[in-house]
Amino acid sequence: MSLTLLNVIVAVVIAIAFAAANAAYLVWAERRGAARIQRRPGPNINGPFGLLQPPLDGIKLMAKQLLIPGGADKVLFIAAPVLAMFPAIMSFVTIPFSDSIVAKNMNVGILMIFAFASMGGMSLLFAGWSSRNKYAMMSSVRAVSQAVAYEIPMLITTITVVMIAGSMDLMEIVHQQSASILHWNIFPLLGNSHNILMPFSFLIFFTCTLAETNRAPFDLGEAESELVAGFHTEYGSMGFGLFFMGEYANIVIGSCMTVILFLGGWSCPFGLFPGVWWFLLKLYLLIATFIWIRWTFPRTTIYGLLNLSWKILIPLSLFNLLFTAGLIKVF
Repeated sequence: MSLTLLNVIVAVVIAIAFAAANAAYLVWAERRGAARIQRRPGPNINGPFGLLQPPLDGIKLMAKQLLIPGGADKVLFIAAPVLAMFPAIMSFVTIPFSDSIVAKNMNVGILMIFAFASMGGMSLLFAGWSSRNKYAMMSSVRAVSQAVAYEIPMLITTITVVMIAGSMDLMEIVHQQSASILHWNIFPLLGNSHNILMPFSFLIFFTCTLAETNRAPFDLGEAESELVAGFHTEYGSMGFGLFFMGEYANIVIGSCMTVILFLGGWSCPFGLFPGVWWFLLKLYLLIATFIWIRWTFPRTTIYGLLNLSWKILIPLSLFNLLFTAGLIKVF
């Protein structure tokens, strides 16, 4: 076995462990955060501050039997949770957490991540269709239409950053922002961008990340009050667990991309001691914002969800792309 292949295998194993740990303890953080916001205790019995609750929940899910509904397409029903988790795991392989912590740096890293992310919609459609459940099917159609609608402004906004950096290499994008905090892409008229619309680009990308990960107020694919439990209504045991892990892994990946594209990656805000700890600090502050938004804002309607993308975010992102192209030509 070649050394490169061995490195990739080790990286995938580490990515799986990282995704599983994040899924477990981000659930704990979300439950504790929701409890604080709603002024109730939250998990606090199993271990100090309830820290043993996530592994106990994982053991409970693994101990349960995976039941397949009568009339379901067994192959697609089993494949859907795996397909939800696989793209998220593979995306971790090319994400640089620092100058030295990256499994496989690629000069088209952005393209690879979006290629894998596009497979997530297929898992939702497979889960709903193969379940032979009308609520799961309706939910999967919603989820896919939502994913298509919000991938467009997200991609256009990413192209804007790629034009500024002149590269699809994630490490190169971070290096161009590493001089100081003023060189981060989020700041207008400073550093590399010269674009007064870059804060809006950040908001567009962050909003699309919320929608792509089915987070409130955009969780129309899992609208419990309307569609039972959404596209995973018929799933239990680790089938449900893999969907859950995939959702939280996608939250981490979306936050990683936001940090890399707009917030300087692992560079320190003060120009000193850049490294993985700064990257993780920015990453988990963004994830804390995800949690805060989920438990603060009410769920929107499906028409409001789609109109926001097609009528507001896509035109704004297209204008931003043309404006950035003009600035690059001038400067």
